[in-house]
Amino acid sequence: MDPLIKITGIVAVLNRENVDTDQIIPAVNLKRIERTGFGQFLFSQPGWRFLPDGQPNPDFELNQRNYQGASILVAGKNFGSGSSREHAPWALLDYGFKIIIAPSFADIFFNNCFQNGMLPITLPENDIEILMGKAQSKLEGYELTVDLENLQISDTEGYSFNFATDMFRRDCLMKGLDDINITLQNENKISIYEEANSMSFE
Repeated sequence: MDPLIKITGIVAVLNRENVDTDQIIPAVNLKRIERTGFGQFLFSQPGWRFLPDGQPNPDFELNQRNYQGASILVAGKNFGSGSSREHAPWALLDYGFKIIIAPSFADIFFNNCFQNGMLPITLPENDIEILMGKAQSKLEGYELTVDLENLQISDTEGYSFNFATDMFRRDCLMKGLDDINITLQNENKISIYEEANSMSFE
């Protein structure tokens, strides 16, 4: 898992509430055995990112010119609801998103983001509206800098504010540690314990 410390990137807006994991990546696209390659199926249910003939839907938010190459997604409340499939953050990450900002998240999706190297940020709805308005008004793309070390969000226009997150999860993201990596940090202690435990049965 790559460390996430400070990201400057283009913001994409998905001004929809209660976007669930089946809308993020439909169940029909969950046949891969790897964690990668799911970005092509992000928001691919009919009428969203693609038209029925497979062509890009020009009316879908992520297909707008000013959102191309975005690494930060600003969305409506209760983002990631529905089933607990981990493929949802996999698809978002594979598409290029590193940070998701919303007024609220479904709990399981929120936790899955951290486990897969993504940062979910919860902000008040008035701040979300400001970010959405700025991103929607910039024809060439709106850039934000998210500084996880200092817990700060800012842009080049002088707009900045702080955000809160779990400090243990913050440190894990900054060091690129998932649950397996955290366990392996105690590899020597585990080996000593296993050796002592095996000797007791000899």
